[in-house]
Amino acid sequence: MGFERYIDPEILDKFEYHNYGHALEILHESFPNEWSELQDCLKQLRLTIADISTSGGNESPIPKKFDDVLYPYGWREIRISGDLIVKKYPRQVEQRRGRFKDEPFEEDTIEGYVDGHNIDFLKNRVAFDLEWNSKDQTFDRDLLAMRTYFDCGLVDVGVIVTRAEELNEIFKQIKDDNGNPLIKKYGSSTTWMGKLTYRLDSRRNGGCPILAVGIRKECIEDYGSKYKLGEYYNGLTKLHSGKEI
Repeated sequence: MGFERYIDPEILDKFEYHNYGHALEILHESFPNEWSELQDCLKQLRLTIADISTSGGNESPIPKKFDDVLYPYGWREIRISGDLIVKKYPRQVEQRRGRFKDEPFEEDTIEGYVDGHNIDFLKNRVAFDLEWNSKDQTFDRDLLAMRTYFDCGLVDVGVIVTRAEELNEIFKQIKDDNGNPLIKKYGSSTTWMGKLTYRLDSRRNGGCPILAVGIRKECIEDYGSKYKLGEYYNGLTKLHSGKEI
């Protein structure tokens, strides 16, 4: 897709990218500072087996890893609320067609017309959300929020980070404290890339350009040594000791 010119080589293969509405080009050309900060956050992302084994929700340490990098840069969680003021202008009395009067004859206010839409991080006109392991309906909330911000002229582009599908291979191997594979916690109805791209393909983001970023296996730094190599050498030990593998 020619992403090489827009993404730092250090994170090009560490994540997967899905570009909707030329979001990547907009970030690179119009918001180079904000895009650089987001890329710096992705560069610093280091997950461990302990991180992904921890319960979800507020107990998960993963959102804090993003907070620790983005908050010092000035990114903040934002919620917008707005009323809609409707003004009714009559035509000029002396003619049936033509200009309308400069003053409305009546005004109506629809309170809370835009309300309850929050985004994890906002800076300048760039919105950013992280969804690690929530119910997949959370994507509908995120996309509606970004679409609303876009329609209100508050943002020009959005970025959503979630899990890549390939992490399921790890979740099937690793077990929790009760001996159950983590895949039971990271089910198909939770937030992962397939659930996001399905909604983006359906244009649920409206006109808001969205860059979807998937966290891949390379982000889990102790997976290779602790599980791939560990299982391999444990198998060799059992084989040479005459025990069944």
